[in-house]
Amino acid sequence: MKIKDCVALVTGGNRGIGEAFVRALLERGARRVYVGSREIANAEHLVREAPDRVTAIRLDVTNPDHVAQAAEDCGDVSLLINNAGAFCMQTLLRAPDLSSARQEMEINYFAPLAMCRAFAPILARHEESAIANVLSAGGIVAVPGMGGYSPSKFAARAMTTCVRAELAPQNTHVTALIVGSVDTRMASHVEGFKEAPSTIAKVGLKAIERRADEVDTDYMALDVRASSARDPKAQEMMLRRSLSGDRVSTGR
Repeated sequence: MKIKDCVALVTGGNRGIGEAFVRALLERGARRVYVGSREIANAEHLVREAPDRVTAIRLDVTNPDHVAQAAEDCGDVSLLINNAGAFCMQTLLRAPDLSSARQEMEINYFAPLAMCRAFAPILARHEESAIANVLSAGGIVAVPGMGGYSPSKFAARAMTTCVRAELAPQNTHVTALIVGSVDTRMASHVEGFKEAPSTIAKVGLKAIERRADEVDTDYMALDVRASSARDPKAQEMMLRRSLSGDRVSTGR
């Protein structure tokens, strides 16, 4: 999968990691980048920077009509980056109801699945195509203090493997990007060193190009995986501290 001259769609592309992906795609020579945003106005700054190569589209990934319209309007996409996500900062049992857990599952699992389903026929038109699902270290180890976020990312990781198998015959590769600590609003609860979103985007594009199945994009993701392999029970006990209000730390 070559980034140069590809046509990409980035969900949640107006800020954070999504915005970094848009900029990295442009730097690497993507022919066109569709920026999915719940409000088009939120992505206009990217359109102004490259009006001939960036198109903002209204895309609430939980809205089936928006997803269908995106597939109709963006019929030349060869690379889909499912980046949009949600973290409601509620635990599973202390939350007043199930609405937060349902929202996290809708945005972090069902939405990228819906995008994969909608764009699979479009990606099949290309000799080579790809999907990258932006996941989380919370999808390889459960973080109790993050409530429904970890379960939704576990589900999205399993979905990524299943979709990879289903799309292999049409030569569409599906990559899981495991993200740890990044300097974005969603990681405001994390202390310690945080990678710049641009680093995640650069690592992600390299993973897409070499058709990697799963890649840890930053130090925290690597450390979480290593700690889980070394002593999973000790890691579980450490992560339980997040329930008492202790802030998660990258360890750096």
